[in-house]
Amino acid sequence: QVQLVESGGGSVQTGGSLRLSCVASSYTYTTYCMGWFRQAPGKEREKVATMDPYGSIYYADSVKGRFTISRDNGKSTLYLQMNSLKPEDTAMYYCATVRESYCYAGLLFNYWGQGTQVTVSS
Repeated sequence: QVQLVESGGGSVQTGGSLRLSCVASSYTYTTYCMGWFRQAPGKEREKVATMDPYGSIYYADSVKGRFTISRDNGKSTLYLQMNSLKPEDTAMYYCATVRESYCYAGLLFNYWGQGTQVTVSS
């Protein structure tokens, strides 16, 4: 099965930065659409950012200009650089993928990591 392991979460103050990493079990998975999602208690899951090998990149309006998604295929790793963090960014962040090369609206992700907690204090 696909295995995704996130790391890099933690607790920071407003305005701080964190860099999340997601390591896939095989470089093959970096040929698929991959993304970051987050979910705060009592709120719906939100798609934060996605990217595919063909250059399609998506950012939620709430993180545009602050977060950057990138990938290193040689390391089978997906990253999420988060700057200017706000308390509203507090959530469990999940890395996800699906066996589909292109990212597109409505695409369902069915492989998920265990999550890494991000807490931003005011």
